[in-house]
Amino acid sequence: MDKKTAPGRTVAITRATKETQISLTLNLDGSGKAQIDTGIGFFDHMLHGFARHGLFDLSVEVKGDLEVDTHHTIEDTGIVLGNAIGQAVGDKTGIARYGSRILPMDEALILCALDLCGRPYLVYDLKLDREKVGDLETEMVREFFYAVSYGAAMNLHLKQMDGSNNHHIIEGAFKAFGKALDEATMRDKRILGVLSTKGSL
Repeated sequence: MDKKTAPGRTVAITRATKETQISLTLNLDGSGKAQIDTGIGFFDHMLHGFARHGLFDLSVEVKGDLEVDTHHTIEDTGIVLGNAIGQAVGDKTGIARYGSRILPMDEALILCALDLCGRPYLVYDLKLDREKVGDLETEMVREFFYAVSYGAAMNLHLKQMDGSNNHHIIEGAFKAFGKALDEATMRDKRILGVLSTKGSL
């Protein structure tokens, strides 16, 4: 399988509401370059990890109502990233569709599996027992992945197999998601049309 057999799949999205203004560019066929500024340092770090380990080029600039809290900024970024993924894979011709990764991060072990099936669903099983990591509320990790899964219309599973350090668990989840999405978006010359018995996704 090879992500480089066709022209780059790049999408740029701008979204403005009374709560957030977001500009995001995603290239599925990149090399892991990222420029991230959401105003939430730990969240920026996680998006950098997602891009680097998924080998996606990702640019994100967010102006959100952080004087309220981080909820709108993180959720809306997830919506826009999900929309970008959905647009970038297009009609899904020739892609692997499924991707999975079990990723170690020190004592943490995280499983991510996903299906670019056009049916949104999130199964989330990360056991976070701190209110915050850095400036990120840990309850927002689920909200982010929920927004991505629905924005991209993907079936997304995240499961913590081991781990106790909240930083490691969250970072492992973002990196595992990047690796699984990289696999799912790869092109396979053996796949004619879309990988479905229905003929469409």
